[in-house]
Amino acid sequence: MIRTVPETGSTNADLAARIAAHERVADGEWLIADRQNAGRGRQGRAWFDGAGNFMGSTVVWPGQGDPPLGTLALVTGLALLEAVAPLIPPPNQAQLKWPNDLLIGAAKLSGILLERAGKAVIVGIGVNLGQAPAVEGRETIALSAFGPAPDRDLFAASLARHFDAELERWRSYGLEPLIRRWQAAAHPLGTSLAVGEPGETPLQGTFAGLASDGALQLRLADGTTRTIHAGEVRLA
Repeated sequence: MIRTVPETGSTNADLAARIAAHERVADGEWLIADRQNAGRGRQGRAWFDGAGNFMGSTVVWPGQGDPPLGTLALVTGLALLEAVAPLIPPPNQAQLKWPNDLLIGAAKLSGILLERAGKAVIVGIGVNLGQAPAVEGRETIALSAFGPAPDRDLFAASLARHFDAELERWRSYGLEPLIRRWQAAAHPLGTSLAVGEPGETPLQGTFAGLASDGALQLRLADGTTRTIHAGEVRLA
């Protein structure tokens, strides 16, 4: 089910509030806003609220035997890629960046935010369909750079279908095929990366793929490999 509201603070927060109030929120239910006035990204960053872009959230209720919930970021990234790829003319190409970004070249097209709400996981997604927000220190891009901006509601329906399909694969086949497909859709092995939160001295290295649990493998200058389970990752 896809429900649309003209304006709200945050679709993630709205779904979390409903779950906390013990309302029935079905697995795979979507809430999409025309505008968000309190949207947020990773580390509490504000997310652009411009009309015409996609801003929405869905709910995943973990089942017995599901893979680790943190790998839902990889699931979501693949669903986003499938929804976006037909809208980008060659030779341009979207690529995944661990753990939660979709890029075109070095520019960010979309982002993902996972949050726990009781036993559920809320998956928040923002995609620049019509406008690319200004983000300090980051290059951004919108799909409107390649032609008319996609219709938001048609995009939402496509994304929901792809998310359902990827979620079913995740539950049925586990992490190995997910990680293999995610790596094939990411920036190439050997891509220079910097890992570290804002204000920290970043750890420099190159992309060495994903570990079996979905963590980032960073090859350091001395030839050793560091496993990264969380952190801000940028193209260096």
